[in-house]
Amino acid sequence: MIRPRLRIPRLGAVAGPMGVRTPFLHAASPRRSLHDVPKLRHDYSETGVPNLMSPAGFSIAWTDYMTLATEKLNALTAGTELEGKDTKTIILMTAREPNQAPIFNWASMAHNNHFFFNGIAPEPTPIPDLLRRELEASFSSMETLRREFVITASAMFGPGFIWLVRTGAGYRLLPTYLAGSPYPGAHWRTQSVDMNTLGSDGSARAAFRNQTYGADKRRSSADLPPGGIELEPLLCLNTWEHAWLLDWGVGKGGAGGKTAYAESWWEMIDWERVATKSGVLRPDFKV
Repeated sequence: MIRPRLRIPRLGAVAGPMGVRTPFLHAASPRRSLHDVPKLRHDYSETGVPNLMSPAGFSIAWTDYMTLATEKLNALTAGTELEGKDTKTIILMTAREPNQAPIFNWASMAHNNHFFFNGIAPEPTPIPDLLRRELEASFSSMETLRREFVITASAMFGPGFIWLVRTGAGYRLLPTYLAGSPYPGAHWRTQSVDMNTLGSDGSARAAFRNQTYGADKRRSSADLPPGGIELEPLLCLNTWEHAWLLDWGVGKGGAGGKTAYAESWWEMIDWERVATKSGVLRPDFKV
């Protein structure tokens, strides 16, 4: 009996039914993910953020949005010099390049949102006395600081972030619109102002020229980044709708809305973390 000769399929194809050759499907290698959703200091996935976000609200504002941001960032930076950089470094490296705006925006949003969630605690924390005295020296009282945060959030006609920053002259609030960054090296994008209300003439002319030509092509010393002073961000409030709309509504009839959300956020600030970042408190070192 003559045995049929075994036909070995060529590399890249296998024999299918009726002798039809089909492409050989290699197992897809898992795609490298250089930017992942970071782990928060507190787990809110089951309970939400008390008095601020429901579990569903937290899922949208943190889990879903940060997953989207890291997916976008990985896709935009794959194979470039930016793929192994942290988000702050990416922000500073792309802030002066108009053609890298998508990378800047997603890196800044991921960074800002992480900063926001790390600044809140599952329960109210007392303000260290030294930090309180320093803040009162800049804002006259803690109530004034609270009111400025809430009023600024309510007045922002559009999404963004409100930052408590420390400068050489003390503390101040700094609003950034959309994906704007508080870091001085990123101020070439002029996202500390609402460009819809600024106009293109007068004091805004230098800002628009920076946006159009990029920092490397600025023509005079007048074209400096707005707000270009040394500062350290300590705390931020996220005013994007996905952070508050589900739980607080639009605020119709004066009930709920962004203002109520900002007032509730104030009660959940992790003041010990703010004090540590400001240098007022030093972190405990384990021996």
